[in-house]
Amino acid sequence: MLLILIITIGLFVWGKFTPDIVALISMLSLFLTGILDTKETLSGFSNPTVIMIAALFIIGEGIAQTGWTAMAGKKFVEWAGKSIPKLLVILTLGAGVLSGFVSNTGTVATLMPLSISSAWSIGTLPSKMLMPVAFGSNTGGLLTLTGTPPNIIASNALVDSGYEGFSFFEFGLIGLPLLIIAILYFRYIGYKLLPNNKTNNKPVNIDSTLHNWIEAYKVDSGYYRLRVRSISPLLNTKIEAWQFEKNYNATIIRIKRRHPSVLKGIPSHIEFPDPNTEFLYHDIITVKGDTEAINKMMITFRLGLLPLEPITDELKHNLINQEVGMTEVIVNPNSILVGRKYKMGEYFKRFGIQLLAASRNNKPIQEKEVTVKVGDAFLIRGTWEHIEDLKKQHENLVICGSPEGMAKNVESLNLKSYIALGALLLMIVFMVFKVVPGAIAALISAGIILLTGCVPITKAYKGISWTSVVMIAAMIPMGIALQKTGTAQVIANGLVDYLGTIHPVALLGGIFLLTTTFSQVINNSATAVLMAPIAILAANTLKLSPEPFMIVVAISASTAFLTPIGTTTNAMVMTAGGYKFMDYLKVGAPLLLILLTISMILVPILWPF
Repeated sequence: MLLILIITIGLFVWGKFTPDIVALISMLSLFLTGILDTKETLSGFSNPTVIMIAALFIIGEGIAQTGWTAMAGKKFVEWAGKSIPKLLVILTLGAGVLSGFVSNTGTVATLMPLSISSAWSIGTLPSKMLMPVAFGSNTGGLLTLTGTPPNIIASNALVDSGYEGFSFFEFGLIGLPLLIIAILYFRYIGYKLLPNNKTNNKPVNIDSTLHNWIEAYKVDSGYYRLRVRSISPLLNTKIEAWQFEKNYNATIIRIKRRHPSVLKGIPSHIEFPDPNTEFLYHDIITVKGDTEAINKMMITFRLGLLPLEPITDELKHNLINQEVGMTEVIVNPNSILVGRKYKMGEYFKRFGIQLLAASRNNKPIQEKEVTVKVGDAFLIRGTWEHIEDLKKQHENLVICGSPEGMAKNVESLNLKSYIALGALLLMIVFMVFKVVPGAIAALISAGIILLTGCVPITKAYKGISWTSVVMIAAMIPMGIALQKTGTAQVIANGLVDYLGTIHPVALLGGIFLLTTTFSQVINNSATAVLMAPIAILAANTLKLSPEPFMIVVAISASTAFLTPIGTTTNAMVMTAGGYKFMDYLKVGAPLLLILLTISMILVPILWPF
């Protein structure tokens, strides 16, 4: 058992293999040596914690895809101004508070894209923000009973041993001071130790992207917003009846209903009007055409002219949202599109896209009808899903940029945004009031997000960090093996013999150091499962209250700051922040020593021996 543990730790530190592969090797070794049977070996893959973590990734993706991440990022940047330290404090505090109610993994999954975006926006690097977010979420998990699995494990271990468990907010007595200390540490010490790692995860800046398109395609002219008045002959007629393309050389891009009704089946917007679309009273129609044609339309149809925002804002607010986006495509040499004629503004129902503008040899094409040539670039508009589907047309078209990244940075909110937020809040309520087990609560919320289309199922699965999920599932059997082989008992006896005779605080510190050592390489839930019986046994041997020891187990299980594989949150930010193994040791060691010192002072006061 000890040999497998040492080899596993060595492989993790070596870094030759990914953490999930190391964990799987360890798990299989425990089976092949006969330490664990089949059921025990595979128990991690049915563990509620693992299932909850996978569901939380989906919930986090739902929050990101529906605009909350982008909006929060914008607010964070506004609050921080140009102050990088202020942004650091805001992100670390936000991670800590949120992780008190959502799992640490769910918190980081939600805040990671926000942190990356905010860091780039304010002029710093993600490596200066992501580790504080991960460590802040680990520390903030100590605010509530459900903040992190070790809290629940510690409380349940007390109940199983005949003691009273911890109340929901009891952990906050120690969790809040530790979170404040962690924030102050990163503000004044940790920030200087964090590396300046250059990464290629700079998010899509919608404003600059739209500005580039305006320059390249000259789409800053010919856009108008018209209102259908009560006296307009367009009322209750179909678009096909007026032949706008033929008679006015104008294209109706979008219709906004001023009086939508769910009961009457009237949506708030018609993003891609077709010939059968009817005009209703007070509709606001976005039209593209030359000024003379638009003036003629206004007079003929008695339409009101509405002021446009600056063209960048106009495109961003009225042509791009959570459902619909824009991107560039380039025609390939062997494309079947070469030689065909297409009109600007034309909507292709087969692909679900609309041609907005064209460019050839880096010069905008002003003609209304274009004969396609090799290398032509088109600015298209369609649902984000249809734009992604164009990747299947790789033999005909090449999509430029990152439509998926752009979609996540749309700040506008819609009905799905509130559904995703509601699903998150519902999970929190279920967990706070213990309506259903935590894993079931997370699955219910993830199910709501999937069933309502907040995140397409394909994107949801892509959003799950399977490396993290497999690593945790494969490491849980390690805790079982350490207990099954009697290693846990040997450790408990050693602690009592060498530290228990000195002073209870010395034993408390020993349990903290041993737990945090395990937590650097083993999943914190598995660490808590391993150390909980050891701590209770040690306390009972000396006839002391087990409460302070169990609090310390929960705290120290959440202080895996020294390695990237200590917790899922550490692993999640490693690639995005460009961190190396030594970065965690350099930044995490001082914080770990500070939290150890504070815990040894406060825990015996709050939970006497």
